[in-house]
Amino acid sequence: MKAVLDTNVIISAALVVAGGPSMILQAAKRREFDLVTSESLLDELERVLSRRRIAGRLGWSGEERSAFLGDVRNRAIVVAPGFAVKRITVDPPDNRVLEAAVEGRADYIVTGDTDLLDLGQHEGTKIVTPARFLAILTTEATNA
Repeated sequence: MKAVLDTNVIISAALVVAGGPSMILQAAKRREFDLVTSESLLDELERVLSRRRIAGRLGWSGEERSAFLGDVRNRAIVVAPGFAVKRITVDPPDNRVLEAAVEGRADYIVTGDTDLLDLGQHEGTKIVTPARFLAILTTEATNA
């Protein structure tokens, strides 16, 4: 199973160690699913982690932030979409998530973003909340 984790899910995982998004990121580290991302999404993650408000809440040094980003990169299948999706007009950067999912042939996009969630799916990729994805992971583990 392959999934794209939206930046908001990864940021939530970093901020709340005991929450659902953190459990999902830990599952990716254990290779319970294949994490798919793109350079564009990794750049966005780095920008958000560097924002004063987020950086202040995390309290990480530059080395800790780099280590976190490196860990995400090393665990992921990094794709390079050669096309542009223009499905979401309200917040066009959300289209980068759709592009990564299509290029990486992801089964799921995991997000808390209502613009993406309202789509329900995109080209066969289901778009779900972190809670729903955790339930899917649990079902997969039970059936394995």
